[in-house]
Amino acid sequence: MNEDLAVFTAAEQAAREGRRTALATIVRCKGSTPRGMGSKMLVDPERGLTGTIGGGCGEAEVIEAAAEVIRTGEPRLLRIDLTEDLFSWSPAVCGGVFDVFVERV
Repeated sequence: MNEDLAVFTAAEQAAREGRRTALATIVRCKGSTPRGMGSKMLVDPERGLTGTIGGGCGEAEVIEAAAEVIRTGEPRLLRIDLTEDLFSWSPAVCGGVFDVFVERV
C-alpha cells in the first residue's frame, strides 16, 4: 500500500472510531534530510504511528508535539534542525533542516 494512502486510511479509521489523532507533514526542507517535502506521519495515541517523517530525534520531537496538538487542538509548525551538533558523538546527523506542520485530525 502507498504510504500516503496508509496514513489517510489510518486517519479515516480513527475518525470513524472517534479517536483524535495528529497528522504531521513536512512542509519545507533545506539541505540533507531523511525524508522529503510532503512526507506524512499519523500519530495515534492508541494505535501508534503510521508513516514516517524520518525517524530519530526529529521524529521523537514531532511525536511529543503531536500529543500537545491532540490535547489542545492548536496546530503547530516545528523546525527540526539536523545540522551537526559539535557535542554529538552520533555519526547519524543528516545536516539539513525541515519544518513539520502538525494538526489534529
